[in-house]
Amino acid sequence: MAASQVPDLADVLAARQRIAPYLRPTPLYRYPALDAMTGAQLRVKHENHQPVGAFKVRGGVNLVSQLSADERRRGVISASTGNHGQSVAYAADLFGVRAVICMPEQANPVKVESMRALGAEVVFHGQDFDDAREHCEKLATQHGRRYIHSGDEPALIAGVATYSLEILEAQPDTEVIVVPVGGGSGAAGACVVAKAVRSSVEVIGVQSEAAPAAYRSWQAGALVEDATGTFAEGLATRTAFELPQRILRDRLDDFVLISEAALKTATRLMIEKTRNLVEPAGAAALAAVLAAPHRFAGRKVAIICSGGNISPAQLAGLWSGNPD
Repeated sequence: MAASQVPDLADVLAARQRIAPYLRPTPLYRYPALDAMTGAQLRVKHENHQPVGAFKVRGGVNLVSQLSADERRRGVISASTGNHGQSVAYAADLFGVRAVICMPEQANPVKVESMRALGAEVVFHGQDFDDAREHCEKLATQHGRRYIHSGDEPALIAGVATYSLEILEAQPDTEVIVVPVGGGSGAAGACVVAKAVRSSVEVIGVQSEAAPAAYRSWQAGALVEDATGTFAEGLATRTAFELPQRILRDRLDDFVLISEAALKTATRLMIEKTRNLVEPAGAAALAAVLAAPHRFAGRKVAIICSGGNISPAQLAGLWSGNPD
């Protein structure tokens, strides 16, 4: 696919074939306790069960598996707050490609350790994702490595879209899919699949009000920048990305913001009620449902638990009052 091409259902089906030898479908579980709390018929898509604990690994395997011999020789480089970087590191290790990941200086140590264990070189730069991304782009040019953008890559979107395909195959009568949004690849992939399979499936994106760049870009119909004050690093992007935004503008049904307090409560509840480790971004979809129960009551809703890579400090902070 060309770099600016919007993937379609055929691309998602092809991605599923590529990743099938390496990644199993993740569970879609019902928890009666969550149903009772929300009034919805809720299913949790457990992307935290992936080998690196997050959904993005689907996209990494799909993209790296298609690199040319020259690209593999030169190696890959990318910027990440953690889960995209783990995806690239995992796929690079799988296919014998050198990987360099640029991260903010205060990156989640759980994700840093995972990338290093997979053989990736980790370069720290700046205070947030976008500082690391800008540095990464300079290094890619200087060293001739294949730069993997965390959002503007059709193969990444097609790869992560496979989780939505699994949802609709396992639960064909799903009415709503609620997706956390950082860069927007997961929500864009959900839109590609849902609107192709059954256009009545509602796709709702969720972002923290402390990091609303993607939300504001979707509203404005143009890319805008904003603050990244959220404690959920998986949602913390200062700028939106062109390709996911193009898909979201055309196909996303709604986009909502949630407070940091609601995000913290939802993270704690997800851990308590599902007995899974869940990172804050992975609880954003539940926070959105809890914030508007009348909207989801009685409906068949799939929420994406996008990742489980919570640090010990974050985990302790959920109960101590300091989520950082």
